[in-house]
Amino acid sequence: MTENDTLPSVPLADKIDRFIQRIGMSVAWCYVLLVLVIILQVVLRKGFSSGLIIFEELQWHLYAVGVMFGLSYAQTTNSHIRVDLFYTHFRARTKHIIEIIGILTLVLPFIAIVFMHSIDFFVDSYRINESSDSPSGLPFRWIIKGVIPVSFALLGLAVLSRLYRDTVLLLRGE
Repeated sequence: MTENDTLPSVPLADKIDRFIQRIGMSVAWCYVLLVLVIILQVVLRKGFSSGLIIFEELQWHLYAVGVMFGLSYAQTTNSHIRVDLFYTHFRARTKHIIEIIGILTLVLPFIAIVFMHSIDFFVDSYRINESSDSPSGLPFRWIIKGVIPVSFALLGLAVLSRLYRDTVLLLRGE
């Protein structure tokens, strides 16, 4: 059960969260592919003494995609890591205030900085058509670098949804 299940409904935030969760559940299938690639690489390396660089790099890329899109999913389901030493004992109003302050002063500035810098990172990689340093590695490294701004935009949307939810609940007095 997520905290959003226990919080009163805020229709717009609920709709945004469901959208992000559908994306997260879809992207989570890359972990199935990741396991298959790992098994294939292990069989090739241990059974035939000939692992492939392309599979090594594909493992890193699949893992990165899962983690990056998993951030926004974790935000919407409130399954991210939180230090609950005192937080769990606070009243709902205090929790909403802490969430709002934390989002505005810590989370949103961090997301904005990473997002802005990741666009340049991606564009530079695309401009030079960056690929693996290894001749047998993956081409189009800009694709994986493009995941950073997309996933952080989605994380920003998830955080804005949470900010909206907590603001509405604070104003309602719930």
